[in-house]
Amino acid sequence: MKVRDSKWIGLCPLAVAIGLAASGLQAAEQPKAPVYQVEDCCSLCPAAHDASRYTTNYMKNFTTLIDAQDAWLFRTQEDLRTEFGTTAEGYRMLKKLRDAFKSRGVELVVVYQPTRGLVNRSKLKPEDQGRFDYDLALRNYRQALTRFEEIGLRVPDLSPLTDEQEEQPFYFRRDQHWTPYGAERTARLVAETVKRLPGFEEIPQKEFVSQRIGLMGKTGTMQKVATQLCGTVYAPQYIDQFATEPKDESGSDELFGDSAVPQITLVGTSHSGPNYNFGGFLEQHIGADVLNVAFAGGGLEGSMLEYLGSDEFQNSPPKVLIWEFSPLYDLASEKAYRRMMAMLGNGCEGKEVLLSSKTTLHPGANEVLVNGDEQLLTLPNKRHQVDIRFSDPSVKKLEGTLWYLTGRREKIKLEKPNTADTDGRFAFEMRDESDWADLNFFALEIMAPASTGEPLEVEVQICKRNEFSSPAKLTAQAATDS
Repeated sequence: MKVRDSKWIGLCPLAVAIGLAASGLQAAEQPKAPVYQVEDCCSLCPAAHDASRYTTNYMKNFTTLIDAQDAWLFRTQEDLRTEFGTTAEGYRMLKKLRDAFKSRGVELVVVYQPTRGLVNRSKLKPEDQGRFDYDLALRNYRQALTRFEEIGLRVPDLSPLTDEQEEQPFYFRRDQHWTPYGAERTARLVAETVKRLPGFEEIPQKEFVSQRIGLMGKTGTMQKVATQLCGTVYAPQYIDQFATEPKDESGSDELFGDSAVPQITLVGTSHSGPNYNFGGFLEQHIGADVLNVAFAGGGLEGSMLEYLGSDEFQNSPPKVLIWEFSPLYDLASEKAYRRMMAMLGNGCEGKEVLLSSKTTLHPGANEVLVNGDEQLLTLPNKRHQVDIRFSDPSVKKLEGTLWYLTGRREKIKLEKPNTADTDGRFAFEMRDESDWADLNFFALEIMAPASTGEPLEVEVQICKRNEFSSPAKLTAQAATDS
C-alpha cells in the first residue's frame, strides 16, 4: 500500500517481547515484528501536464499542476507567475474607484496577496526552482505594490512574507488558500498600515483575542483537480483552526455594543472566509471591530458589489474598506469597474430618472426600453448609467444588448456568484472608452432569465452617473469653506 502524508508505524520489538512474556510464551517463540516500507506516492500523471485536459472554466484556474516536495502541488500559471499589477487602463480605472471611495470618506486598503511561488518556493523541486525566476517575480510584485501606492491606494507591503522559513506554512500544500497561520501573519502587516491611516485614532478601540478551537481538515482544490485528471488520492491535510472574540464581552461601554456599526469593513474572496479567520486576526491586531462581508466564490468584485448595494454601506460607509484579493484576478476588467462605480453611488436610487420602463418578460429576447417613444433624448454613454431590477430577487444573471443610434451595439452579460445573497439588481455605467463615450443610447433588449413559474417583471432606469468629487476638489472646497 502506498500512503501520502503519513507513516506506517509497526510495534517495536521490545513491546512485542514484553507482551509475549506476559502471556507465558518463550522468547524463542516470539514472531518477528512486522516491517513496513514507506514509499512516496501519488505522482501526477501525464494528463496533469497537458493544458488541453483542463477543460472547464474552474479547471483552467489550475493550469498546469506540477509535483513538488513534501507532497506539495503547484500551478505553473498562477503560482509561478512573474508578472504582477495591471495595465495602464487598469490603473486608471482603479484610481477612479479609489477617488470615488475617498469622496465618500472611505480609505481603500488593498491586500494584494503574494503568490504561493513567492512564499513557498522552497517546496518546489530543484529543477522547477531553477525554471522559476523568483528574483524577477519578487521585483515585479514590489513594483506593483509601489504602483498601487502611486495612485493613492493604501497597500500593506507583504513582501516580508515571501521565501518563508516558518515552521507553520503560509499556504496549504495542495490548495490555493492561505492557512490560518498565513492569514494571521498577513493580518499583522495589514494592521500596521491601517493604524497609520489619518483619523485612525477616531475609530473606537477594542481588545480581541484569538484562540485555537480545533483542527481543520483540508482536502485541497489542487488535490481535487489532480484526482479528476489522474484518479490520484491524497490524504487530507490537518491544521489548527482559530476563532477571535472580544477579550471582555461584559464591558459596560455602549459604544462597543452590538448596535455600534463597525468603521472598518472587509470585502474579498474566500481567503477572508471564517475557515481561515483573517477577519478575526484583523480585529485582534488592529484592535477594532471589523465587519466581514466577504464570501466564498465571490471572485474579485462579488462581495464588494453586494456590500456597496447594502443599507450598511449606503447609510453608514466605513472609514476603512479592506479589499483582499490575489494577483490571479484581472484588474483591467472594465465591466467590473462599471458595476462597482454605479453601485458605489447606489445606481439610480434617489436620482432624476431620465428614461424608464417596467415590463413583464416573455421567453426569449424582450425589448424593454426605447429612446424616442415620446421624444428622442440625448443620452451619451460617458454621462449615464443603467439600473435594472428584476421582481425575483433570486435572479443572478443578466444577458442583453444595448443598441445605439449609430446602429452599434454592446452585448451585456453580467452574473452574480451563486454564493451571493442577491437582490435581483444589476447597475452599471455605460461604456465610455474613447470610441464609445459619445454614442447615444437607443434601446435595450433583455433575455428572459430561467422562469420560476411566476410572471417575471423587470424595471429599467437610465440616469446620470454619480458625481464623485476628486480628493483635490474636496481639499479645495474645504479650504474655501474655512
